[in-house]
Amino acid sequence: MEAYKREFIQFLEGAGVLKFGDFTAKSGRKIPYFINAGMIKTGDQITKMGEFYAKAYFDKLGKKEAVLYGPAYKGISLSISAAVALSRSGLNVPFFFNRKEVKDHGEGGSFVGYVPQAGEEIVIIEDVITAGTAIRESMEILSHVEGTKVIATFIMVDRKEKGQTEKGAMQEIEEQFGFPVYSVVDVYDIIEYLEEDEKNAENVQRIRNYLAVNGAKA
Repeated sequence: MEAYKREFIQFLEGAGVLKFGDFTAKSGRKIPYFINAGMIKTGDQITKMGEFYAKAYFDKLGKKEAVLYGPAYKGISLSISAAVALSRSGLNVPFFFNRKEVKDHGEGGSFVGYVPQAGEEIVIIEDVITAGTAIRESMEILSHVEGTKVIATFIMVDRKEKGQTEKGAMQEIEEQFGFPVYSVVDVYDIIEYLEEDEKNAENVQRIRNYLAVNGAKA
């Protein structure tokens, strides 16, 4: 396993973002592990998280100037931290995020931050994709930003699960909307990391059993 992947998984576990047990995903699936970006709660942690996203951004998009979009709520801090990390590395990009409720006073509107202009490209910054539900919601929201184009989504972990078909949720998103979804690590990286310590055998088996039923088949 690449060193940065191990470092990232250790970071997620140490921050309480990666947990093992019995959880229910947004898709409604019962899952044996959970990725909760809401557990990031200190300046050091969110700074580190932004650095991982920035590394992935540079690896995949280079110095491309795009607008970062963070879906409320968890995507807000993720997109801001990514923008800060990119700026510190010499790429100053704008960001914005949505409101859960449309504001009808003051400046009004559904978004906070930068207002994307026609012809600009947008990159979605999310935490995870399970069945693709959250990304489809984001695309519906962003469809009201005329003249722009989403060119990529970055997430922390690819769960390697099937979406609405037997295909992987990320593959479905890519085929439906025409842009790639990139992850820092995937569930098989997590399994490999866990297998380095035999005390994790039960969690490894539970994840493998889950993937046998819900894992992407294509």
